[in-house]
Amino acid sequence: MTLVDTNVLLDLVTDDPIWADWSIAQLEAASLVGPLLINDVVYAELAVRYNRIELLEAFVYEAGLTIAPMPRAALFLAGKVFTHYRRSGGSRTGVLPDFFIGAHAAVNELALLTRDVGRYRTYFPTLKLITPDS
Repeated sequence: MTLVDTNVLLDLVTDDPIWADWSIAQLEAASLVGPLLINDVVYAELAVRYNRIELLEAFVYEAGLTIAPMPRAALFLAGKVFTHYRRSGGSRTGVLPDFFIGAHAAVNELALLTRDVGRYRTYFPTLKLITPDS
């Protein structure tokens, strides 16, 4: 099973000229290993790009994604890691979703397909990351 980060899916939604081909190839490869998962945070981040829920639901279905709820242990871990991040001088805005996504993958021992590796490598060192440089 692979948890898919929002940035990879946005590459498809926006047909990103630099990353769409890489993201499609990685999603196809990961789907051969097991289910492709997203969580509520990724779903909410994707919703920004859609003006109707039916369109987002169609994308989720067509992409073969399964929505997996985040366990409480992941929510707790995300809060603890975010606290450590903030005490280390990290930004207050725009980063908490990454901690939810990273904690979900860490607690459930899921591979994480992402292009945004910095915080994941730093705060979740045990994660198996599928990235452009891996």
